[in-house]
Amino acid sequence: MRACISLVLAVLFGLAWAGKMESCASRCNEKFNRDAACQCDRRCLRHGNCCEDYEHLCTEDHKESEPLPQPEEETEEALASNLYSAPTSCEGRCYEAFDKHHQCHCNARCQEFGNCCKDFESLCSGHEGFSHSSDAITKEEIQSISEKIYRADTNKAQKEDIILNSQNCISPSETRDQVDRCPKPLFTYVNEKLFSKPTYAAFINLLNNYQRATGHGEHFSAQELAEQDAFLREIMKTAVMKELYSFLHHQNRYGSEQEFVDDLKNMWFGLYSRGNEEGDSSGFEHVFSGEVKKGKVTGFHNWIRFYLEEKEGLVDYYSHIYDGPWDSYPDVLAMQFNWDGYYKEVGSAFIGSSPEFEFALYSLCFIARPGKVCQLSLGGYPLAVRTYTWDKSTYGNGKKYIATAYIVSST
Repeated sequence: MRACISLVLAVLFGLAWAGKMESCASRCNEKFNRDAACQCDRRCLRHGNCCEDYEHLCTEDHKESEPLPQPEEETEEALASNLYSAPTSCEGRCYEAFDKHHQCHCNARCQEFGNCCKDFESLCSGHEGFSHSSDAITKEEIQSISEKIYRADTNKAQKEDIILNSQNCISPSETRDQVDRCPKPLFTYVNEKLFSKPTYAAFINLLNNYQRATGHGEHFSAQELAEQDAFLREIMKTAVMKELYSFLHHQNRYGSEQEFVDDLKNMWFGLYSRGNEEGDSSGFEHVFSGEVKKGKVTGFHNWIRFYLEEKEGLVDYYSHIYDGPWDSYPDVLAMQFNWDGYYKEVGSAFIGSSPEFEFALYSLCFIARPGKVCQLSLGGYPLAVRTYTWDKSTYGNGKKYIATAYIVSST
């Protein structure tokens, strides 16, 4: 099952390219060129086919490249293709991620580089809430709390609860082929007694509350709103979420557990518009339930959702490009699949984790590293999670909704 890892890493990080290497001089951000020996497009880092000088010539900051493999995500494309006019104020932008398209900046290092907006000091000095400087929580602290969350996940699946049949491992360059290389389902067996546990049951109740196509507004009934509260109530009873809250409380991010829960509800379940319809999406729908936009599957990073849809014959597992090093659950798989007629090129997911475990790690990374790569440690193995903020609307005092969160790789 894990025999392909070395092959994947060799493809992603290897430097032994056939033929003469080309340069990215005058080619930065060009479209993919099948005739070129190496690439300079925005996705070459994901696919491991950049020219040697890509980072030097084409990136703003090549000191810390993102880990690979990185799943194909709609969000990055959407934010890039729908750029609003470059703002000149820090209003609602305090300590957001660096964006080269902006005329001035409001990130934690803008003073160091002398490119802050004029109102940075007045608006962002002492800014409260999770969106303040991501440097306030160190990498070591994030790795420490992620290990505690990993150990606290007592509701995770045991080895005997899940039998996977991952079958064919492919290279990243083959993911665009949309070829089903695995005739059998991914899940051979799942012990569905897991789903009777309170957090699992509350999570599953949420999955049928959404229309997967963007552009169609979500309208929650009183029952569906109650199900959101029930899910948050159940996960907050777990050791996983108590560990996360204790850590964030100690970091002065939240003054009370109720404040924490209220913020989780807003950032995850608050509605915003990815299409033409007002309130057609949310972080929870995108990450856990999955969406379809412009004929492609976006989000859909949850193993329970995958299993239930596969069981109903709605998901067809095609292949995988990465299988994590864990010998027990939770594990990680980056896979290709068809969801009722729509293709997912690379969809990463924890396998065998409890709902509270995923919710906690993604929330941790969004709060501590909004819009950035978040370096975790699980069972002694490194892992990275990438989050994106939704920048077109806010809640509270300029806080950002979750646009997406997903595993990008082990590093």
